Amino acid sequence: MARPAVSYRALALGADARAVGVIAGIYALLPLFAAVPLGRRTDHGRCAPLLPIGVALIATGCAFSGTAGSLPAMAAWSGVMGLGHLSFVIGAQSIVARQSASDEQDRNFGHFTIGASLGQLIGPIAAGLVVSEHDGAMARTSAVALFVSAALAAFSCTSLWRIERRPAGTAAAPAKEAPGRKVSVRSILTTRGVASGMFISLAVLSATDILTAYLPVVGEQRGISPAVVGVLLSLRAAATVACRLAMTPMIRLMGRTVLMAVSCLGAALLCAGIALPVPAWALGVLLAGLGFCLGVGQPLSMTTVVQAAPEAARSTALALRLTGNRLGQVAAPASAGVLAGLAGTAAPFVMLGGLLLISAGIAVRPLRGRPATEPGEPGEPGELTEPGEARPALRERRTEGTSASRGAGHPPR
Repeated sequence: MARPAVSYRALALGADARAVGVIAGIYALLPLFAAVPLGRRTDHGRCAPLLPIGVALIATGCAFSGTAGSLPAMAAWSGVMGLGHLSFVIGAQSIVARQSASDEQDRNFGHFTIGASLGQLIGPIAAGLVVSEHDGAMARTSAVALFVSAALAAFSCTSLWRIERRPAGTAAAPAKEAPGRKVSVRSILTTRGVASGMFISLAVLSATDILTAYLPVVGEQRGISPAVVGVLLSLRAAATVACRLAMTPMIRLMGRTVLMAVSCLGAALLCAGIALPVPAWALGVLLAGLGFCLGVGQPLSMTTVVQAAPEAARSTALALRLTGNRLGQVAAPASAGVLAGLAGTAAPFVMLGGLLLISAGIAVRPLRGRPATEPGEPGEPGELTEPGEARPALRERRTEGTSASRGAGHPPR
């Protein structure tokens, strides 16, 4: 609810498309410097305390954005909101990772992200109903929408009691390490699967973020009312929810790698289609398809990063993924603002189409580079095992073969 309300509030204060892009980028700037320290802290402690801290920062940023009387103040409080969102998400994602078995992570991260999608479904409709541009009322009504957002964020604290289970002998406990040992950031980033998962997540989130920030600007230029823009954004979010509900059967049918590649390719084409001067109903069709395609990238990239990263640094790896997301949220809106100023508000969507097209190429790389498997070897294309761990069946066959050779008087291979 707050993100489109911030855009409308900025427009009421005299912002152009470029300024809206800068304010959206500041939302991601502060988290760039905080993500890795928060991730390291979470790897060696509890996750739950980050959630109320994040909620408090989000509520504060929303409330003060509603009272801000200048664009620099709007940008500053947008940064506070971004820092709160980062704190909340690192804690929440780490809880899901710790409390899920490896074969449940795709499903559980999908269910976790449904929560965010439901907020993106309800929030823009609520913001569109509250914000009115008639008779110069946008400054006042956008402030009201931000105050309501602050109250809703604060209300979420009622669901944070006893959210982190830590039963003995399960993955809920923090990873054990030797004292003083710390997995380096470089080691995490060079682990196969981490960098590609980060880039795909960056591209998908940048598309979602710019869509949320710039659709009000597009609507303003094409004569689409804030209420209709809110419905369009919520339609995109509803399609994302539908996608995540169908995630498990789609993975079973296509495999994780193919699903990620196809969804990024479809999102690239649909995102570029938004740049066309189509009527509102056609824009709704494009956004529904785009929402469905974008629903795949976030949960699957979380699973990819968690399963690829060393066990003692999974929260740090998730934090690095979020750092990549925030880097995209800084660079993409800034680039979008420059493009919008030079070539119109349709240009950022063409840029996003290109970014998602690159993501599709990165997602399909494991299929092109995967060596042929031995007959009967388990695993689907792109399936990840723990770093340094052989596939169980293959390891067992090699062990049996070695034992048989020794028993027959032959030296081991």
